[in-house]
Amino acid sequence: MTRIIIIDDNIQVLDMLKQTLECEGYNVVSAPNGNEGIRLYRENPADLIITDIIMPKKEGLETIMELKKDFPDVKIIAISGGGQISPEEYLIMAKKLGARYTFAKPVARKELLSAIRELVG
Repeated sequence: MTRIIIIDDNIQVLDMLKQTLECEGYNVVSAPNGNEGIRLYRENPADLIITDIIMPKKEGLETIMELKKDFPDVKIIAISGGGQISPEEYLIMAKKLGARYTFAKPVARKELLSAIRELVG
């Protein structure tokens, strides 16, 4: 079964994504920040990571950089609702750091599932 780690500090977004992906048959583990997400990945690597960008403790861009440095082949999807700048600016940076797909929040279910299927089947 395909394993996905979702990293997001917004519990509602985390729960919605987790339920959506579990209904599609994926095994989903969640983390409230980048530090926890990276720990989970180191303990039991997943087929895909979906990470928010703006989070406390370790934000998404740092998380992507660390994961890509230590695990160059890791597949990452970045999502963002923006912060001090528009979500598009953060997502452009995430793509440059190695995210395969990027989505602004709210994420369109159909587009996200299509990206996941392309990356992990």
